[in-house]
Amino acid sequence: MSPPATTSGAGSLTPVEPGGTGVGTSGGGALGPLHGKRVVLGVCGGIAAYKAVEVCRRLADAGALVSPVLTEGATHFIAPLTFTALAAEPARTSLFGPDGRGDLASPVPHVALGRSIDAVVVAPATARLIGSYSAGISSDLLTATLLATRAPVLICPAMHAEMWEHPSVQDNVALLRRRGVHVLDPAEGRLAGGDYGKGRLPDAHEIVAALATVLGHRSGPLAGVTAVVTAGGTREALDPVRYIANRSSGKQGYAVAAELVQRGAAVTLITSSPLAPPAGTEVIGVESAAEMEQAALAAGDGADVIVMAAAVADYRPAVTADQKLKKTGAPVTLELVPTADILAGLCARRRPGQVIVGFAAETAAGAELVALGRAKLAAKGADLIVANEVGTAGVGFGQDASRAVIVSEHSAEDLGVVPKRVVATKLVDTIETLLSPAASRRPRDARCQTPDAKGRN
Repeated sequence: MSPPATTSGAGSLTPVEPGGTGVGTSGGGALGPLHGKRVVLGVCGGIAAYKAVEVCRRLADAGALVSPVLTEGATHFIAPLTFTALAAEPARTSLFGPDGRGDLASPVPHVALGRSIDAVVVAPATARLIGSYSAGISSDLLTATLLATRAPVLICPAMHAEMWEHPSVQDNVALLRRRGVHVLDPAEGRLAGGDYGKGRLPDAHEIVAALATVLGHRSGPLAGVTAVVTAGGTREALDPVRYIANRSSGKQGYAVAAELVQRGAAVTLITSSPLAPPAGTEVIGVESAAEMEQAALAAGDGADVIVMAAAVADYRPAVTADQKLKKTGAPVTLELVPTADILAGLCARRRPGQVIVGFAAETAAGAELVALGRAKLAAKGADLIVANEVGTAGVGFGQDASRAVIVSEHSAEDLGVVPKRVVATKLVDTIETLLSPAASRRPRDARCQTPDAKGRN
């Protein structure tokens, strides 16, 4: 059974320069999406708590009415008075006031906050906070507010790399994502104690930009662009237990989707991969080539950009058994029939100005890899083909690196062996160029034709 369609949380949405929020300011400039919004800024007890001061300042500069809520642990790292001086109202640290009656404005401050706000952002969010929130445990004002509110929630985890990678933390984060909580993944870099790894709190401008996206605002060079990205390898059922599949992990498609989101595009990710989806994408889960075809054709009709990064099966069993096929000891002959050519089908029905990209996984290198990419480009009628080598150890399926060439009608850019996120960056750079007004005036649609033979993606 395919996973249901879901919408993932806001993620590494950084289409702005470090010097600004990219979402407008409260003074002099155009009013941005945060202007006048009531935002609870939750701060947990971690070394990254000092960065929350800058988040508070930038939210206030963007016109948000900030209500800081600090956990007891946070007060060991930063004084509540600092947030009170920057925010719209005094920082809160407890469900109970000095006299035991709770917040002076309300005997139930978590409910009052939860009902009156437009969003909650927790930065940093510690493993303890994530665990309590996912389990529904109300242990302080911040967790109580998170459980009481129906407003959008953005959490920004920050912790040591080993803690972030722990299965219990990953399970808790995945559960929150499934419940609709937006998650801005931690950045990779220098951590407390001199270590290096994934666990840093993203910079303040990234957090504010992510919150703006949660509230419906996108900015960047691809703002207003809709994109469809496919990822992962399809699985073709033999019976209820077994299937035919390939080694694709979906990492490259996910990197492309993340890069498009980061530049402001609205991205639909059609995926068969079990990886956590890139933040900020609308996710449609599929399993078979037929399901991917149906989803891609439906979503692709209205898209400006289609990137077919999925490793779609070329063949499927002619018959799928209703019951498990029993082992008899005798040889078995399996009849396979071709699956639909999704890339060719998308190209054949493309709209004027639509950019379509295909991928070609090949056990070839050098000039042969380029030639195979060009052959697929001609057969499919796409704008670009990313030909990537999968026959060498350390690159290709399941790896973090790729040896890739971006092939167009008139050029072939050999990227060498680079991380898949670099392939994504280079590819989206090229897509941006094709979307430019000058490029849109050049006829591309004449190349689109249904090929006689399948050059598979």
